[in-house]
Amino acid sequence: MRKYKIVFALFFLIFTGLASAQNQFYEISLLTCDPGDQLYSSFGHSAIRVREIGSDGRDMVFNFGTFDFDTPNFYGKFATGKLNYMLSVTTYDRFIIEYDYFKRGVREQVLDMSLEQKDFLVQHLNALYDPARRFYKYDFFFNNCATKVRDAFEIAMGKQLVWNDSLDTEEKTFRNLIDEYVYPLPWADLGIDLALGSVIDRNATEREKQFLPDYMERAFASAEIVGDGPSRPLVKESRVILEFPKPESKLDLLNPYLLFWVLAIFYAVATWIGFRKGRLLKALDIGLFGVLGIVGLVISFLWFLTDHSATLWNWNILWAFPGHLILAWSLMKRVGETWTSKYLLFVLISTSAALIIWITGLQSFHPSLVPLFLVILLRANFLFYNLERFEKKA
Repeated sequence: MRKYKIVFALFFLIFTGLASAQNQFYEISLLTCDPGDQLYSSFGHSAIRVREIGSDGRDMVFNFGTFDFDTPNFYGKFATGKLNYMLSVTTYDRFIIEYDYFKRGVREQVLDMSLEQKDFLVQHLNALYDPARRFYKYDFFFNNCATKVRDAFEIAMGKQLVWNDSLDTEEKTFRNLIDEYVYPLPWADLGIDLALGSVIDRNATEREKQFLPDYMERAFASAEIVGDGPSRPLVKESRVILEFPKPESKLDLLNPYLLFWVLAIFYAVATWIGFRKGRLLKALDIGLFGVLGIVGLVISFLWFLTDHSATLWNWNILWAFPGHLILAWSLMKRVGETWTSKYLLFVLISTSAALIIWITGLQSFHPSLVPLFLVILLRANFLFYNLERFEKKA
């Protein structure tokens, strides 16, 4: 009987030893990828590398930043914020080949997680990769490829993962954070500022800044593991996998800053000529307010008819209002002069209100819009005081 007990004990020790050894096969890393030169890639990327140590071990990358182009009504769902992103899994080699092809740098932070934490994380990632769970509702600021990575580590490590947020970091709004990456793309920067509302003009907490991969990389670098033996840094080793010279950012000649100032000068000269000759030159206003009305329709659509959380309370609608389309139509048809005068007064008041909102910091507008604001005020004022008088002459 004693011999059986000894044999059972040996088998038990071998079994538990093998189970523990299985955990040691994993090396867990955070991969941080540099921004690309296209808008969709301009904020960088994050992914989790799970490497099984050994000659035959798999080397996989878990990537939360993908979506299925075969989704029914793909573009409609994308525009309305209803498109689900998904977790995908690829080999490490294929992942690196793609970033090497596009000349985007990749850095790796090897994490000093315990055996149990690694095992829990791998099980959690495999569970999330189940077809029934791999899709998730994407949110650029609060539920994206970087924050999903962070959340996975927090689930695996719980309170043992401590973020050591610095108290003397610079305060930045969500819009400031975006501007750091899209400044070299002025038209994309303008489009983002037109589409996103005042909800992103508040200061982001250190945790909220982690929606950007670079900021999450810094957070991982300063984080600690506690309550699992001696406290230790989360990052055990940092490696540079790919490195390329950063391209010089230079502003293209055809940019909104130059274009809008040229437009402002043109409208100022045309208004002066029209005043001297007693002509309204309404074609200028039909074009101006027609375009502004279309922009207003887009802003209204993003605010009221989509699930995008960042497009709410967008005060760009004060100067780019959908009703400007009706103004353009009335100027073209020469109808409703009394209504037109009242609406022009509304344009002057609403555009001035937009400027006040900008000055007070309730919402930051794109700097290139300054000359456009001047054009709106100039033409609305000119029409308000001269519409009836010049029309009667005609």
